[in-house]
This record gives sequence, C-alpha cells and structure tokens, in this order.
Amino acid sequence: MHRFDDTAAETFELVVQFVRERLAVADVPLDHHSSPADLAERAPSLIGRGPRSVAEVWDQYTSVLAPSVLSTDSPRFLSFIPAAPTKLACLFDMVVSASSLNGTSWLEGAGAIHVENQVLRVIADAAGLPASAGGCFVSGGSAANLSALVVARDVARHRRGDRTRLRIAASRETHSSVANTAHMLDCDLLLVDTVNGRMSGAGLDAALALDPEPSTVVAVVATAGTTNAGIIDDLAGIGEVARDRGLWFHVDGAYGGAALFAPSVRRRFDGIELADSLVVDPHKWLFAPFDCAALVYRSPMLAKGVHTQNAAYLDSIHDHDDEWNPTDFAYHLTRRARGLATWFSMAVHGLDAYSEAIERSLATARSVADRIRTMPHLELMAQPDLSVVMFRRRGWDLDRYHAWSDQLLADGIGLVLPSRWQGEPILRFAILHPETTLEIIDEILDTLA
Repeated sequence: MHRFDDTAAETFELVVQFVRERLAVADVPLDHHSSPADLAERAPSLIGRGPRSVAEVWDQYTSVLAPSVLSTDSPRFLSFIPAAPTKLACLFDMVVSASSLNGTSWLEGAGAIHVENQVLRVIADAAGLPASAGGCFVSGGSAANLSALVVARDVARHRRGDRTRLRIAASRETHSSVANTAHMLDCDLLLVDTVNGRMSGAGLDAALALDPEPSTVVAVVATAGTTNAGIIDDLAGIGEVARDRGLWFHVDGAYGGAALFAPSVRRRFDGIELADSLVVDPHKWLFAPFDCAALVYRSPMLAKGVHTQNAAYLDSIHDHDDEWNPTDFAYHLTRRARGLATWFSMAVHGLDAYSEAIERSLATARSVADRIRTMPHLELMAQPDLSVVMFRRRGWDLDRYHAWSDQLLADGIGLVLPSRWQGEPILRFAILHPETTLEIIDEILDTLA
C-alpha cells in the first residue's frame, strides 16, 4: 500500500484526468442532494475484507457518490456561505496532501509555517493590527472562535484570581458557534440588543450598565459580516467600550473579514484594529479550498500561555523561543499545513486580483438589490453591507419557500434556501463567487414571478 505500484499508477492517471476536467469546467453544476435510503441502495458495502479493483471503486465514486455532493464552488450555490477556491489554490492543496505536510511545529514544518505566517501578516496588516500580531490556521471559524475565547476566559481568570462563572457579550446575530463555545467554556452569554441586526457600542454599554453583575462579563464578540445578513457590527464603538471596560474584544470576520481587501467597503471595518483576536476564513471569501481559517491575536503570547501543550515527547519542540509552533495558538496539536494553498494562490495572482474579485461580488450584490427593488412581488429586507442580499416573495409562507427551493435545486438552477429575518421567513443570496453573474440571478428571480 505504501509503494507506487501498478494500483497507485492506475489511480494516479484517473485522479489527474479527473482533476484536470473538474478544474476546467466553466460552469460547475450544483449536482444534487441524495437521501440516506437512496445512497444505501446505490452504494452499499463500500468496504470489504478483501481488495477491489481501482476501476470499480472509482466508478462508484464518480457515478454515485460525487454527484450526491453539492458543489459549493458552483456560482449557483447561493446559500449558507459558499466557496470559490481558485484553480491554483486547489492544485497546490494537492501538493500539500501528497507531501504529507505536518504544520504542528517549527521542527517539522518550518518552511510551511514561515509561509503561513506571511499570509497571517497580510491579514493582520489589512486589519491594522500591530507588528506583534500573529496566530495560526485552524479548520474554520468555529474552531477559531473557540480557541480565541478560551484565551479570553483564561486571561480574565488569571486577572481576577478566582473561578467565578464568567460571561461573554454577543448579539443574537452572532454566529451560532459562539453560544456553543460559551457552553463548552462553562460561560454564559450576555445578549446585547441590536438595531436592525447591528450591534453597537452604545448598545453594549447600555447592556452592561443595566446588568447587576457587569464585572463577570470578560469578553465581547463583534461580527464583521454576520452569516445570515452580512451585517458589520459597530466595530469602532464596541472596541472602545471593550477597551474602557477591560473586555477582550474578539472580531468574528470568518465570512466578511475578506472585504478588508475591498477599498469600496474598507471604512465599514473601522475599529477592527482594536481587536484582541480576529478570525478570517480563506475558504470563504479569500478563495481557498476547505478547510482553512486564519486566527490572529494582537498579543499571541497570551494565547501561547493558554494553549501550549506540555508532555515529555513534546519538550524538543519548545527548546527554541524564536521558533513559531502553531500548536501553541489554538486548541489543536496535530495540524495540516492548510494555509499553504492560500499563500500559493496569493503569491502568484497578487493581492490586487483578490481585491478585484471581492469587489466584483460586492458590485453584483448591489445590482441584485437594485433589481429586487423594482419588482413589485419582491421586497428587499435591507441594503446589503457586503454580499448577502435578503428579500422576500410577497404572499409566500415558509412551506411555499421550501417547495420552491427544492424545485430550484432539482432543476439545477440554484441553491437558495429559506432563512428568517426578524421572525419572518425570507430568502437570501450569499454572493461570494466572482462568477455569479446577474444572468444567473435573473434566471432564479424569474422563477419567483
């Protein structure tokens, strides 16, 4: 199994041909959703005691399994937060996998970590964080939020000198992972009211002023591009309140943080430079393959003091203070060098190309909003901050939305799932793919007439 034998050679040819053809597809199809019963019938007994031919297993994947996985890189995938990896990022990710690169410690992965740190530096510079800022790559925004907030909690505990149950301030629009993180950290949430989905510094200050135990609130999570609505919180106001009250200021920019590279909306991120920790997911709007999230700390040594794992067999990786070990900056130990694909694509294309691609999505979102305003049977819920467009079809209930959405996917026209805004069922376009055109959107909108 570990030699490049005839079986490996046969597989290599199939894989290379598949990758070449897949990357060359101009309009990636959505493919389709399959039920558990359907897959159980069409693909039973996938693994046996003995060997099977490469051709047989490969055919099973290409004819049954692959078409049952929705293509998040399709320009017609407009729900959740899509992906749109560059071709170069996908290709270099194959190099990372084939090389079995381990990005756990400098000892094992110096070259890879050096490269990843340059990507983190680019993100930190875009956010206006100091030269001392640094961090690591993790699997996604949820992992980044967990890793950052455990540092916030432990720093607060050390400062307080007790084990009082602590709290984290956030809004109802904050990503669901934050509530889950609070639960895992044995913390509670202080929910801050929003105005039209946006949390403000004044709102945070008011919530703390009315709270009977404000000293137990040790961190606040602001969002730079909420998942549902694409709203950027009042980062400057929240950051000032956090600074004045001694709160850890975490900015979840998993989706929207990429727009730091878009000059047309950069001012909306004013105040992000005050963050104690920041997350941006390259596998969302910085065009990297899954999975890839950048976690940056203002003072990474605080994170190192919380996350460093100690064991006899790990002593050798901590012998040199000038070496950067990603395992010291998040909850993980073993870690894929997942930032390399982002680096390779950025290095070849240049940051200006990234800015232009993000600006294209922003321009499309604005144009879509303008279109919806002209359609009497549709109602725009809000002017988009970024690239999420929320709207409703007048007269439709949730069941009607679901029926329409199912048919849209079945016809291969698009994936547009219902959501809710202020208690009302709505539809939303999450436009991150630079190749999502107005023609594609018009085709979808026509089905709502």
